[in-house]
Amino acid sequence: MMAVTHTPQPPVDGIGTWRIRFAAMGGSGEVVLAAPGAAQARRCADAAIAEVLRIEHKYSRYRADSVVSRINAAAGRADVACDSETLALLDYAHTLFGASGGLFDVTSGVLRRAWRFGPDAQGRPPQPPDAAALEPLLALVGWPRVQRDGARIFLPEPGMELDFGGFGKEYAADRAAAVLVAQGVAHGHVNLGGDLAVVGPRADGRPWSIGIRDPRRADALMASVPVSRGGLATSGDYERWFEHGGQRYCHVLDPVRGVPVRHWRSVSVLAPSALAAGTVSTIAMLMQREGLRFLDDSGHDYLAVDAEGRLHQRSAGAPQAGPPGICAH
Repeated sequence: MMAVTHTPQPPVDGIGTWRIRFAAMGGSGEVVLAAPGAAQARRCADAAIAEVLRIEHKYSRYRADSVVSRINAAAGRADVACDSETLALLDYAHTLFGASGGLFDVTSGVLRRAWRFGPDAQGRPPQPPDAAALEPLLALVGWPRVQRDGARIFLPEPGMELDFGGFGKEYAADRAAAVLVAQGVAHGHVNLGGDLAVVGPRADGRPWSIGIRDPRRADALMASVPVSRGGLATSGDYERWFEHGGQRYCHVLDPVRGVPVRHWRSVSVLAPSALAAGTVSTIAMLMQREGLRFLDDSGHDYLAVDAEGRLHQRSAGAPQAGPPGICAH
């Protein structure tokens, strides 16, 4: 399902702003771009959306025919040949594992089997799993155990899994933005569930003003970000969560202990690409208290909210043209 709307703004040299909404990767997305008319806007957006859907089909763990599902189905039995794109993503996963001290681990998706963030079939509310449920799953986590022989990948233990969900949306946003650029689009952005890849400013040269939601009020924004080029991504504890015994449990899981992280409510990062922004924000969430040092060392602008609601901000050298930085409300 797609919807095309024209943003009611004065055109610049005959060019208006168009917003094309679509569904992908388990949520909503949109392509916003400047074009002289609906037909050209739709043609460019369709190509970008097709790239998002291609990546979703290729790497979604929910599709039995995806590369990831084929690797996972062969765990403990056989290796699987991978193409150059998949090998590059595996190389990136290896880099993230090292940069995060082992906390960003694409084999940790198996932990979701123990965690439920909504009512079960009987309507019972979610609750934390016990150690007996986590122990066998933790035994399947460990990126260094993944074996690679040239272009072939092997998961040595039955039940092991790869899951690119930690950076899939951001990768898709960047790839879709590259498709827009290849078609001559100079003004616009791709938004996948709040993770953005921006190809250029508005047609009049002004940056796009992107809102960052308050992690405790779904209908409120806590900041505005002027972005003309690059990526913006947010990781937080508010997308999937439940409360039990007065404690909040979110979907961002520590792969070492198998339990949700607690130190941050949200971490938003501005970087040269959506992929860089998303992985830095996720690693900061996973590092918990040490995440602030990681954010500072990254050199990127950020806005983070800790568990007590305190703001932590760096806005000293935004990578985009136009007004720099993240401006908290």
